[in-house]
Amino acid sequence: MSVFSYKQRNNINLVIIIALGVLIAYSLQSIFSAILSTLVLYTIMRPAYIHLAENKGWNRRVTAIFLITISIILIVMPFYALSSMVISKISELRNNEVFFKNLLVKLQHLIPVKINQDVIQDGLNRLGNWATQLFPSLISSAVNIILSLLVMYFLLYFMLIERERFEFSLIKYAPFREQNALRFGDEMRNTTYANVLGQGLICLVQGSLVSLSFYVLGYKDPVFWGVITTFISFVPVLGPPVVFVPAAILQIANGNNFAGWAMLIFGFVVVINIDNVLRFIIAKKVGNIHPIITVIGVIIGIPLFGILGLVFGPLLLSYFILLVKIYETSTLASERLERIKTNDEHSEL
Repeated sequence: MSVFSYKQRNNINLVIIIALGVLIAYSLQSIFSAILSTLVLYTIMRPAYIHLAENKGWNRRVTAIFLITISIILIVMPFYALSSMVISKISELRNNEVFFKNLLVKLQHLIPVKINQDVIQDGLNRLGNWATQLFPSLISSAVNIILSLLVMYFLLYFMLIERERFEFSLIKYAPFREQNALRFGDEMRNTTYANVLGQGLICLVQGSLVSLSFYVLGYKDPVFWGVITTFISFVPVLGPPVVFVPAAILQIANGNNFAGWAMLIFGFVVVINIDNVLRFIIAKKVGNIHPIITVIGVIIGIPLFGILGLVFGPLLLSYFILLVKIYETSTLASERLERIKTNDEHSEL
């Protein structure tokens, strides 16, 4: 006969489950970004998979491999190619002392304030080191990148081909009622679309506009600065002005007044306002993310995920707020049912 009661055994099992869960979560922290990427890609690919495999009758495995291949071609390869370009360009600029000395001299003539060159140089070096660490390097961290991609696509493959079982399990083991679980799934999908597809489209358009305007006005490295603008545009408070304002001021300092003022006018009239136009259109389709959530999410995400934190940080914070709303709804519903039950008992008495 056991010395523990039924309730005590359940409590012991619960403690063991929690301890093992914490240990597993700690062990998986190095690939947490890959797991989160899997959920994001699954959410994005799910409509296409349902259309091809379930409506059109394609083979499930072939459909999953097809969609994964497309994601590698359209997302993974361009991202790491652009990351390598950015890293090499940042390293080139950081090591070009003559360029920065000439830049400081020009700014000294333009701005009637004494500039400490040593402080500026040290700050630029620190900024260059920080920016380089944000981007995943194909050379220095090839093993981690390959491992993360393998884990991500391994999970994504089985999540797609076993879609019904995977989603049934999520609903079954969700810590709230089925209707709230379904609501969470719908709002999670909309949140993911707004953060990844919506915000990504806005950033891509703004980066392209800056790159095009740099090219037309004769600025150096228009593609590079367009890529930088695309990444920075994920942060609403900073955005494109961080790139085109200093570039325009530098052109004015060089005596190219037309190129400088034209960039400033185009930037503040077109590049900045295209954000509001696109955000309004996207909000009608999939909803919108408040700028405060985006900024706080970026602050949280960058230390955890590097440059991917620009996307994953706001996404995690949005998921957290969504869970809080679901919990609040469930709690209010439970309290309402409890009051009704209590009133019925009093009525019977």
